[in-house]
Order: sequence, then C-alpha cells, then structure tokens
Amino acid sequence: MADLVSPSDHRVFAGVELGGTKGIALVWREGAIVDRYKVPTTDPDQTLDQLGRWLAKHPLRNAFAGLGIASFGPVRLDPACGDHGRILATTKPGWSGAAVLASLAGRVGCPAAIDTDVNAAAIAEHRWGAGQGCSSLVYLTVGTGVGGGIAIDGRAVHGALHPELGHLRLRRAAGDGFAGVCSFHGDCIEGLICGPAIAARFGGSVHDAAPDDPRRGFLAADLAELLAALILMLAPQRILVGGGAGLGVPGLLDGAIARLPAILAGYLPELDLSALRMMIGPPALGADAGPLGAIALAIDAADPEPACAA
Repeated sequence: MADLVSPSDHRVFAGVELGGTKGIALVWREGAIVDRYKVPTTDPDQTLDQLGRWLAKHPLRNAFAGLGIASFGPVRLDPACGDHGRILATTKPGWSGAAVLASLAGRVGCPAAIDTDVNAAAIAEHRWGAGQGCSSLVYLTVGTGVGGGIAIDGRAVHGALHPELGHLRLRRAAGDGFAGVCSFHGDCIEGLICGPAIAARFGGSVHDAAPDDPRRGFLAADLAELLAALILMLAPQRILVGGGAGLGVPGLLDGAIARLPAILAGYLPELDLSALRMMIGPPALGADAGPLGAIALAIDAADPEPACAA
C-alpha cells in the first residue's frame, strides 16, 4: 500500500463513513487513523448527532483541515441543488431527506465534502490500494445493500446523480423463482444478493445450507451477471469486491468469476479465467476502504482543484 500522505503534511483531517448498519467517525493525522468512534445506524437524528458531537468534542477539533463524508445513498451530490448533501428516497426507514452534510459539517467549521461510500472507497483504493495506476476502477460492495463506485483517472463518476449499480435488473438464472427483497424493484441485483436477500433466500444463515444447495448457485449466477455487465459497460482494469454479506458467503466470488467466460461467450477472448481472476478481487484496504475514502474526500475539500480559466 502506498504512503497515505507526504511526510511534510502534518495536517489533521476528519472523516465519517455512514453505512447502512453503522456509522464511523475518525480522525487522521500524518498518514494514519489516530482515533475512531463507531455507532449503530439507527434514526438519522440520533446517528448524526452522536457522530457530530464526537467530532465537535475531539481534542484535535480546532486543527481539522477538512471533513469528508462517505455516505450510503442515494445522496444528492450536486452543490447547485437545494437538497445538496441530503439522502434521497431510500429503502432505509426514516432516512429519506436526511441532511447528512449540513448536520455534520455544521459541527466542525472546516471545508467539507460528501460522496457515496462506494465512490469514496473507489477513490481511496485508487490512491492508496489495489487500484493504483488504473484509469478505470470499480469498487463493488455487497452488504446491507449493493453499491458500486466508479473512479475514472482517480475521479469519482457523477452525473445527474451517481452510479446506482445495485438497482440494475439483470438476466436471472433458469429456475430461480426468488422474488427479491428490494422495496423499489423486487429482483434488482441488490434485491437478489444483498445481506437481507441472502437471509430471505435461505430462511436464515447461508452457512447452514449444504454445499450443493442450488440457491448458492443462484447467488453466484446473479453476481456473475453483474460483473459481466460492469466489464462490458465500463471496461474496468480492476473490479474490487468488498462487503461483509457477499464475501461472507464461502466461494461466492470465485463461483461468480468461474461463470464469466460462459456469459461473455468468447466476445472478449483475452479475458480468460486467469485474466478475470487477476482483474477481480478484494480491496487492498479491506474494511478501511470506506473510512479512508472519507479521508480522501477531506483532503480534497481542504485542497480543491483550481477553477478552470474562463
């Protein structure tokens, strides 16, 4: 892993990773996380207040040069919009409309930036992890939900909103009648392979199912369809797959990769099984990809790129 900071940079940065099940506030100084605080993600008032109060009372609070927020989505990222920094319509009860950026930035009084948790993780992996040197990188997480961040030349992809890869509706495996759990789309890819979907498929823990249980094959087939779509749509040099739900299912990622040559059907002959296994793998930053993504956003908030000349 590359050094996280220039040896001459002694500034202090704060970050918040706001996930579907937990929120983490952290303080970073001279290339290392020096303090962190974790709370469960409950209702927005309680969760954001706990994280904000911890940052506001931190002994290094007056030294914060920037704050980065890596949040679950969908979240408005366009600063020109009146709801900038707010959660949009979400499956997370009570969080639609939550003012994440304003609630946290108002506690610290320093430059602040917000992006999705997966976009932030993609940026961190590009700078310091397994995506270094990649002009096209996808960070995919399979957890409480399914999300994907895309970094092109180290910059997160934004547009009318931000990528919502988890809500793609893809080809289903023959014989799979599972309806899916997404409250918006039913059997979008999030509705098929996220943590709650895995629990619903197996009526509890996947670990209690036999190794040859066909439902395991359906999960792998669904993930393989998503990986194939990303390969064909984005031509990534690396796809990094994180998240406790997906990687917690033994053999899921390997099983999905093994299905890719058949799905691609010889269209990209250079992507044989060996090449696919080199392309697709775990993030180098592990569970800290999201928190370090928040720090990357904080650094960028403190050091914005110069405006283009007119």
